[in-house]
Amino acid sequence: MSKKALMLSVAVLFGLQAGLAMAINPDTGPGCGLGKILWADNAHQKNIAPQVLMATTNGTGMNTFAISSGTSGCTNDGKIMAEHKATVFTAANFENLSQDMAQGRGEHLASLATLMGVPANHQGEFFAMTQNQYTALIRKGEASPLAMVKAINDAIASHPVLAQVSTR
Repeated sequence: MSKKALMLSVAVLFGLQAGLAMAINPDTGPGCGLGKILWADNAHQKNIAPQVLMATTNGTGMNTFAISSGTSGCTNDGKIMAEHKATVFTAANFENLSQDMAQGRGEHLASLATLMGVPANHQGEFFAMTQNQYTALIRKGEASPLAMVKAINDAIASHPVLAQVSTR
């Protein structure tokens, strides 16, 4: 692959990642921390002024503590990042994943299972579930990476075995 094509691919991936981050978390505010908690009851949180106040309060240095300690609404369990990785992977491989799901096997489906926290010894059940529920997971007219990941997470949560063994 040429250097130019590689750079273009990386730029596209970062652009997709940023766009998906906004789609995954529709809260466009300052995230978590003391500022988010103090201004949480404001009726117009999405307006500029409350968001500036939240970000300014978070800028006092307390947000670093909140993020590292998992307090003030911040999380350090990695679940959001893991879901984000699965969505980015799904966006980049949507067509191949759809084909693998329809067949109940494939490299892309195995990679998604790993990203979604399905242990290797239970991936066969994951493959069968995605094949059996293919139509529901790939909703006609709603076939988007975000919708697919959400539907698969919901299916895992309701699966009698996968719900117990998934690390998500």
